[in-house]
Amino acid sequence: MTATDVPPVPATATFESLDPRTGDVVGTHPVHDAVAVEAAVARAVGAAQWWDGLGHAERRRRLAAWRVALVHKTDDLVHVIAEETGKPLDDARLELVLAIDHLDWAAKHAEKVLGTRKVAPGLLMGNQAASLTYRPFGVIGVIGPWNYPVFTPMGSIAYALAAGNAVVLKPSELTPGVGVALADTFAEIVDGRPVLQVVTGFGETGAALCRAPGVGKIAFTGSTATGKRVMATCAETLTPVLVECGGKDPLIVDVDADLDAAADAAVWGGMSNAGQTCAGVERVYVLEAVAEEFTAKVVALARGLRAGTGGEYGPMTMPAQAEVVRRHVEDALARGGRAVVGGAESVQPPFVEPVVIVDVPEDSAAVTEETFGPLLVVNRVPDLDEAVRRANAGRYGLGASVFSRARGEEIAGRLRCGMVSVNGVISFAGIPGLPFGGVGDSGFGRIHGEDGLREFARPQAVARQRFRLPVPVTSFSRTSRTMKALLGVVRVRHGR
Repeated sequence: MTATDVPPVPATATFESLDPRTGDVVGTHPVHDAVAVEAAVARAVGAAQWWDGLGHAERRRRLAAWRVALVHKTDDLVHVIAEETGKPLDDARLELVLAIDHLDWAAKHAEKVLGTRKVAPGLLMGNQAASLTYRPFGVIGVIGPWNYPVFTPMGSIAYALAAGNAVVLKPSELTPGVGVALADTFAEIVDGRPVLQVVTGFGETGAALCRAPGVGKIAFTGSTATGKRVMATCAETLTPVLVECGGKDPLIVDVDADLDAAADAAVWGGMSNAGQTCAGVERVYVLEAVAEEFTAKVVALARGLRAGTGGEYGPMTMPAQAEVVRRHVEDALARGGRAVVGGAESVQPPFVEPVVIVDVPEDSAAVTEETFGPLLVVNRVPDLDEAVRRANAGRYGLGASVFSRARGEEIAGRLRCGMVSVNGVISFAGIPGLPFGGVGDSGFGRIHGEDGLREFARPQAVARQRFRLPVPVTSFSRTSRTMKALLGVVRVRHGR
């Protein structure tokens, strides 16, 4: 049995996953309906009890074995990632390497973060022994995205498994084969037990996972609009959710910035993976004094990039995204923006060549909406206060980048977002100990780090009476004299 087996359903429909570069079929997968999804979750409930019962040490050992298996099967997994997303092999390799590193961190730190610890009971409850532990939810439903089909869902899967949960993964319909390959490698580690399963299909399959009895929590990554629908569905059963949505991440360039490094970060953060990165760079605010020099460096770098097979980045994985990029480019230019690299003609589905537009009005769609394509908006600002004001003006609040030699952390502290890279770009995502997530329309909850582990466990407080108090206060046998004595203690301790 593999991790993706589900009971047969009569007349199950299928769908094909395609290579977005060529349109070639790379796989055929079932459309799992509500019956199949509920069956998978039901099996996961039993598997979760077994997995939790192994304890931290044994789970750590098995997750370490999974890490080794992923390393040994890197070439196979990279091939599947590249086929279904169209991204270059090196980008697929980087994604897998980062996921493996996060898996290692989660396995090694789960016991320390989630294990039972003593809590001081305080003076008034000094007869109690207090402790806090974290218990798994049981089954975590993970709804993954297509842009980073291994790295992003593994931010939930690895931490959920380390916390003692079983997982049912619903990968994007654009990258189902990646999810299946990932789960099959884990099935070998748990002797075929359904600790990590995959259900494939479209929005209806994801909705069925949200509604399925036995799901303790849903971890979703995707658009804000879809995230709201996931929340509404989960509200029907009061199922808690973790929602990681899109971003419109800014990069601020201060007057004392290393302009070569800042330009390189802006172009890589905006164009890598064809700009299909939720925490990628979409807006740049550069101070007037260095704007001309910085922009010239960005233009030189962006003009050297090519989309396509053999290029620095691949196609739009989701075909409709190319039209979003086109609309944003045309709107920016119509509102007075000036294209210094590319333009509307750069959109040649399924590929989009680099586009850099300067002096774009702040109410343009290219500034206010997530583009999710290789379009970089560069706007000059008179001072740092204005840069921060504009960076914070949008409804998103995922990540940000700051380039400044002297004021980097000071500027970072003024930004309304979940993560900031100082003199770098998207660095926070690669550090396993740092939480990943945003505010506003970018969602809530955190994956990665200690917060990520706690996201997939519920705190359980335990108070154990060690001896009876000579003066009972939580009993109908208490007297007014008892309560006056207690109040006297409180006045002495807290009243001055």
